[in-house]
Amino acid sequence: MDFEEKTLDSEYVYRGKVINVLRDNVEISTGRKSVREVVEHSGGVVIVAQKSDDTILMVKQFRYPIKQTVLELPAGKLEKGEEPFPAAKRELEEETGYSADEWQSLGYINTTPGFCNEKLYLYLAKNLKFVGEHPDEGEIIQCFEYNINEIFEKIKNGEINDAKTICGLMRAFKI
Repeated sequence: MDFEEKTLDSEYVYRGKVINVLRDNVEISTGRKSVREVVEHSGGVVIVAQKSDDTILMVKQFRYPIKQTVLELPAGKLEKGEEPFPAAKRELEEETGYSADEWQSLGYINTTPGFCNEKLYLYLAKNLKFVGEHPDEGEIIQCFEYNINEIFEKIKNGEINDAKTICGLMRAFKI
């Protein structure tokens, strides 16, 4: 079966600082026409910062869209034209105050492919050194060190529901 869809035309219905929204008219493989709304996002990075064999760094920050303070892995969006690995190094330092001597790519995830093209690149960072934190302007964030078993318990009992955090940890610890 052919799953491909052909874009007939596309128009921006919104252009913003973080996202753009497109409305595309498409033709599906059966010949029927349909509409797809697509959120464009520059993508981002997520860092599993392993301080020791059994501890990782997590951050807490208020996430406005869900009106909650969230415990999550350090992460951030890619700036225009920025490559993922330098962005991961930048975000780790900005959000936690640490730099890392050892890095491993854990691949990427598509966050919500049903309506958004956001791709998050996952990294494992080890051999950490504190160099001083400096969060982005307008970002209130606090860094914590957690035992990995405590984090997995928080995931199991529903205290951590952040998808990028769960995916990053699953890839880092090969669960």
